[in-house]
Amino acid sequence: MDCFASYQSCTLCPRDCKVDRTKGPLGFCGESADCRVSFIGAHFGEEPSFTGSQGSGTIFFSGCSSQCFFCQNYQISIEHGGRVITPGELLSEVRALLQKNIHNLNFVTPDHFWPHAQSLCHSLQKEGIKIPKLFNCSGYQKPEMIAEYAQWMDIFLPDFKFAEPELATMCMGDERYPGIALEAIRRMVMAKGFLEPWDTTGSQTAGRGVLVRHLVLPGHVENSLKVLKLLHKEFGPGLPLSVMSQFRPVPGCTEKQEFQRGLQVAEYDQALNLVKELGFEKVYTQELKEETAFLPDFENPKDPFPGNKMRRTG
Repeated sequence: MDCFASYQSCTLCPRDCKVDRTKGPLGFCGESADCRVSFIGAHFGEEPSFTGSQGSGTIFFSGCSSQCFFCQNYQISIEHGGRVITPGELLSEVRALLQKNIHNLNFVTPDHFWPHAQSLCHSLQKEGIKIPKLFNCSGYQKPEMIAEYAQWMDIFLPDFKFAEPELATMCMGDERYPGIALEAIRRMVMAKGFLEPWDTTGSQTAGRGVLVRHLVLPGHVENSLKVLKLLHKEFGPGLPLSVMSQFRPVPGCTEKQEFQRGLQVAEYDQALNLVKELGFEKVYTQELKEETAFLPDFENPKDPFPGNKMRRTG
């Protein structure tokens, strides 16, 4: 299966940088053709539809094509922490992960390493291993790639970060984000439908479909309101959502002099009030806390999420 040729003159993401990542230069994502990951393990910080009782089998890829300065995973997406892993090593570590009875394989930000992700899926298929596969992404995906992803993935978990082109430009340098993300999500829904089964207790984990995430940003509630209205107009109240409050300032916020505080209760409530007003039927929300056990520290090689240890031992 020669899928690795895609790294030559790379156009895997909307940046279309056309770099030959096989010969050393890095793409806009900051990565070469050598696959790098930061964490492979059972993770309990996702929504209950994915974590269930045994956790979601996450593969956190290093680098990212979005490069949002406020990324909560900045240590791997922007600072490029992680380790090089061969296709054989990746397959071996995933086999070991499957022994933990995880509910799914969760590919976190895989688009710029899609050839490796696809190769892994192909190897698992050849071995007769069947488990739901989840494409966990920024929403900044090439719409024309969705059909190919859907051949291997069962669940799409995209962000829809920005409805305002100006905010997208400030945060990740591409005013096209709203249009690109909306079209990508359209194609995801066409390919897989809405997330099912819908069970917020996690007793029945999801096996197929789409759930859209949105992180409310401090000082930019209007963007969130526009996001919600746009999603409602496009997909109706049946679209499963996860409206998140977990933003924390990271070093890039200080450098940019933006988003230098946490989200306020009134801001999050304003977004949730619109969710209710629009009649969205399937919604995950978060308790707004000063601290969270799932803010990652990817300098911990064993497990960057303190909350995972609490779940495993609790």
